[in-house]
Amino acid sequence: MLKAGAWRASRAFAAWMLVFACALAPLPGMARGLPAGGSQESIPVAQLPAQGRETYALIRQGGPFPYEKDGTVFGNRERLLPQHKRGYYREYTVRTPGVRHRGARRIVCGGYQPRTPEACYYTSDHYASFREIIE
Repeated sequence: MLKAGAWRASRAFAAWMLVFACALAPLPGMARGLPAGGSQESIPVAQLPAQGRETYALIRQGGPFPYEKDGTVFGNRERLLPQHKRGYYREYTVRTPGVRHRGARRIVCGGYQPRTPEACYYTSDHYASFREIIE
């Protein structure tokens, strides 16, 4: 049987080990670069909002884009998309009716040929989640 002081020390040690283990454990999906929950949802082009379909068509045409930031490098700081070198992803604004600023909706495309991206993703919540756009 442990003495009171030793018992408290071992309990504190166990608590710290639990905190340490939790800090090191990846969130679901993080190892694959996917959102929490472990699966990358998809959305067909036809199910994008009308403004999203317009933006997607502009991407395939190479522009012109209505916002200055369209086509700029997206850093993937959230790490929800598959990991690639900086410069792989580019972001484009999807207009939000009734909003005077850029809003929260974006399409992020990956690849080194902007007009023919390898993959594109839609977010309606400013990078909190992504859905892969499928044709």
